[in-house]
Amino acid sequence: MTRPRHRSTSHTRDLWADAMGRATIRALQGLVLLAAAVVVVYGLIQLKLVVIPLMIALILAAALNPVVALLRRHRVPGTLATWITFLAALVVLGGVVTGIVLAVRSEWDELVVSAVAGLERLREFIVAGPVPIGQQALDEAITAVVDFTTSPRFGAGALLGISAATQVLTGAVLAAVILFFFLQDGARIWHFFLGRFHGETLERLLASGVTTLHVLGNYVRGTAVVALLEAVVIGVTLLVLGVPLALPLAVLIFLGGFVPIVGAALIGAVAALVALVANGPVVALVVVAVVVAINQLDGRVLQPMVMGRALSLHPLVVLLALAGGGILSGIVGAVLAVPLTAVGWALIRIWFPDPRAPGSPSGREARSGAVLPERSGPARG
Repeated sequence: MTRPRHRSTSHTRDLWADAMGRATIRALQGLVLLAAAVVVVYGLIQLKLVVIPLMIALILAAALNPVVALLRRHRVPGTLATWITFLAALVVLGGVVTGIVLAVRSEWDELVVSAVAGLERLREFIVAGPVPIGQQALDEAITAVVDFTTSPRFGAGALLGISAATQVLTGAVLAAVILFFFLQDGARIWHFFLGRFHGETLERLLASGVTTLHVLGNYVRGTAVVALLEAVVIGVTLLVLGVPLALPLAVLIFLGGFVPIVGAALIGAVAALVALVANGPVVALVVVAVVVAINQLDGRVLQPMVMGRALSLHPLVVLLALAGGGILSGIVGAVLAVPLTAVGWALIRIWFPDPRAPGSPSGREARSGAVLPERSGPARG
């Protein structure tokens, strides 16, 4: 005699309703979300020639949007304000890149030689020191570092982020074109995509757009200020101490400032190695002390003050974002990882607000601080 079918269905339902069944459902949902994330990340990596210029243009547009808005408030026509800002940005960025190349290129070989010599001196100190460290392990580590820093792959990856020069040129042109359209019609483009949304969803999407501009703009401006301060302080210290190659080291420290926590610290370590070879261990220790002090000052005082609480990410989160971005897309991914992570965290707080937090900002309150072109309005799709 067969058992009633409804009892079998009920038994199956009970299996999914207990604690193990609920845990299994959550695990399956997590696997589906993980698979979707892997597919999205894989697709973005395959389209990195488009995605990276798009992200760079978005970050630059967020930093330059206040300039366009300021010109328009002073009755400069919209198109003229966009062209003035766009051309000024190209001139400034082109000048900075040219200056960096001229300052570093002629001294690069000498810098590498000095750093390698510093590693050799450091190895001698460590081997002769009280801590028993095998010389073979140190030699292998130093050889790996030297081979990496002197290889053509390092030069292309560290300075450009993309190996092929044609890809770099294509990406730069694409980023410039996208930047112009973001400056000219950024608000109109965003409103076009929001034309089919209404109510609370529209409010949150508007708040998300404004928050993204705010976070990215603060990140670019704040990072540039902090990196410049680090480069000036450490560069002046190197000059006062008589350390050779002070100018290219200061330029590299400025570039390293755009990779939070580790960038300037690594270049500061190179400066200490150069000082160790040229000026001895006392001067090298002074350089290390200055690098550590300026990094602590930046991390605890300057960055929160300049960038605001929107970018108050825990250092562990920053390190994980840097590691993930570096694995996915090299040095360019490491540079873009932190601002994108900050934007993601800010958007999570908009879409999943803490109900216990009193006075959480609404979409209207967030829009009140928007920096958008004044003449732009919602486009009808």
